[in-house]
Amino acid sequence: MHIKGFALLALSVAFVLACKAPEENKKQWWETAQFYQIYPRSFKDSNGDGIGDLNGITSKLEYLKEIGVTATWLSPIFTSPMADFGYDISNFVDIQPEYGTLTDFDAMIKKANEVGIKIILDFVPNHSSDEHEWFIRSENREKGYEDLYFWDDGKDDPKDPTKRLPPSNWISVFRGSAWKWSEKRKQFYYHAFLDKQPDLNYRSPTLVQLMKNVLKFWLERGVAGFRIDAVPNLFEISKQSGGYPDEPVNPNEPDDQNYDHLRHIYVIDQPETIDMVYQWRKVLIDHQNAYGGDERILMIETYSEPAYSNQFYGNKTTEGAQIPFNFNLISRVNKNTNAEGFVEAIDAWMKAMPSGKTANWVIGNHDNKRVPTRYGIKRTDFMNMLIMILPGVSVTYQGEEIGMLDVELSWEDTVDPAACNSNSDIYEQFSRDPCRTPFQWDNTKNAGFSTGATTWLPVGETYTTYNVAVESATTGNSHLKIFKTLTDMRENKALQYGGYRYFSYNNVFILKRWIDGGDTILLIFNANSQSITVNLKDADESIPDNMRISVVSLESIKVIGSALGSSVQLAADEAVVATSVERKLFRYGSL
Repeated sequence: MHIKGFALLALSVAFVLACKAPEENKKQWWETAQFYQIYPRSFKDSNGDGIGDLNGITSKLEYLKEIGVTATWLSPIFTSPMADFGYDISNFVDIQPEYGTLTDFDAMIKKANEVGIKIILDFVPNHSSDEHEWFIRSENREKGYEDLYFWDDGKDDPKDPTKRLPPSNWISVFRGSAWKWSEKRKQFYYHAFLDKQPDLNYRSPTLVQLMKNVLKFWLERGVAGFRIDAVPNLFEISKQSGGYPDEPVNPNEPDDQNYDHLRHIYVIDQPETIDMVYQWRKVLIDHQNAYGGDERILMIETYSEPAYSNQFYGNKTTEGAQIPFNFNLISRVNKNTNAEGFVEAIDAWMKAMPSGKTANWVIGNHDNKRVPTRYGIKRTDFMNMLIMILPGVSVTYQGEEIGMLDVELSWEDTVDPAACNSNSDIYEQFSRDPCRTPFQWDNTKNAGFSTGATTWLPVGETYTTYNVAVESATTGNSHLKIFKTLTDMRENKALQYGGYRYFSYNNVFILKRWIDGGDTILLIFNANSQSITVNLKDADESIPDNMRISVVSLESIKVIGSALGSSVQLAADEAVVATSVERKLFRYGSL
């Protein structure tokens, strides 16, 4: 928005006050980090079986370093029957054999330390596999294990006195009842996800300690922290508080098998979840105090409203998670979003975030459509520019740096249980397989992902265009070169410590970062469906005159290194980054 007069003065003063001299010694490593999510099954196959593995990851750590990655978090690599591809864990302290061994894991940590990349593991605390030793013992009512999961007798069936009905109407995220009858125990157990994923009961002190021991095990093997999965689901309403009451029906979703058919007031976002995260952070703090080294971190997956999710940061007396994921750029933004819509999505996080905390920006992951598919190919580079130039932490899902698209998969090729639990008519609404297909390294067989005859999911047809080798070698611009330039730019103090202002002007999104006595960095994006000319001085008279173009989106015809000028013409969906830097600072497309 174009702000003039007193409002602009007040806003400018606020930003100037934020632009103090850099205080580099007060920044932790993660506060300006570039995180990169690896889906291990699809990143790099080292042995030709068509499935990615730990040795494959180890072989590509230098690539991650080259593109500016600070730390990488791995989707689950633990022992699993693979009903949900690793999110159903049968042993929290060992490696799934098709991914490797603990020896391979230790070798990966060693190599990561050598190249300067930190390893973050996916911690899946909400549930285990039904093949986990804990569940088997609980189902057998063994002493000490009886209450590690949720068990209930259920209700009488008025139509058949020999049968029992589930204790409540709760629905699984993967469709259908969230209760499963155990013939062995003669009770129902609760599963928020697949029936192969029984929920763990955190009201059991034994369970709480067992899971803390899991964190300690991996910390002692050298991980830098954990991304915690499905945090909102961690606690359900206590049975002692009156049983398991039915949840109210959502009238906007008539399909009674669909998770959204109910308004979830009893099974997510319970207050006890906040304290459990605080307890896990204390495990990390105690480990650092005992062993030294850099701060260990928690990254929290929560799609909850800010009033709830912001509590994970901690309070005046207790440290919480450093990075409760901000999914606003996924949930509030799409290929049709205008400039004001981007402002509102950013505002929704920045204005709700507690004072003194670090923002984070996420545009993709293994559960959502890939960035070019969701936002449109022309907006791909802008989205990467946005998360790199906004203040705080950036999070990149594998393939976003090369512009990988979703792969259209047939019902026959579909393996994701979220889709397989539906049917061939509607599976595409639920399938996450299209964003999990193998990473595209080059234009050889299987996109350089595997030497095997087949891969666990098909490789995308566009792999000959969108791959690391082609985009690195091109003499022109590429998504990868743009990404590398952006990560290089993040070493600039204006992005690490500087002030910021973002606003919409004639449906052009403008983001300015600056530091007193130093550089200014400017991002301009045309959200209009046609070209437009923007007078930057009318938009913000404080933009310096010496701005030069440093990065442009792939289809832009602007010349890197040329003067930006005060009157800028932008094609539809064109994005430009300009800087006041007078020296050669960047490796790619540099001045």
